[in-house]
Amino acid sequence: MDFYNILLNAHKGFGYLEILLVTLFIIALLATMFGYSGKVNNFLKKTTLFTMIFFHVQFLLGVVMLIINFTKGMDMGEIMKNSYLRFQYVEHPFSMLIAAVLMTIINKKVKTNPTISLGIVIMGLIAAGLFAFAFPWARVFGS
Repeated sequence: MDFYNILLNAHKGFGYLEILLVTLFIIALLATMFGYSGKVNNFLKKTTLFTMIFFHVQFLLGVVMLIINFTKGMDMGEIMKNSYLRFQYVEHPFSMLIAAVLMTIINKKVKTNPTISLGIVIMGLIAAGLFAFAFPWARVFGS
C-alpha cells in the first residue's frame, strides 16, 4: 500500500467520525440555543472543540492528498471542464476550508462567551451546510 492510499483511507475513515461529530455539534448547538436559553454548557464546548479538531485534521490530510495529486501533472483546464473532478479538486477542498474556518471562529466564541447568540447558531448551521454540501456522499457510501 502506497502513501497516497494510506492517506485516502485515513481521510475516508475520519470522514465517518466527522459525520458523527457534526451531528452531535448541531444537536448540542440547537439544544443550547433553544433548551438552555443560550447558556454554554460543557457538552457544547467539547463537541465544538472535537469537531473543529477533526475538521482541521481532515483538511490537512486532504491538502497533502491534493499536493500529491497535483505533482502528478494534472491540467486545471481539464479539471474545470469535468464536473466530477471539479467537485473533487475545487469545490470539496474550498467548501471544507470555509467550514473549518467557521468552526474555528465558533469554537473561539463558545470558549470565551457564557452564552451563544443567534449569529453563532447561524454560523454553525452554515458550517454544517458546507460540510454536507462538500461531503462526497456517493463516494463514501456507494451509489
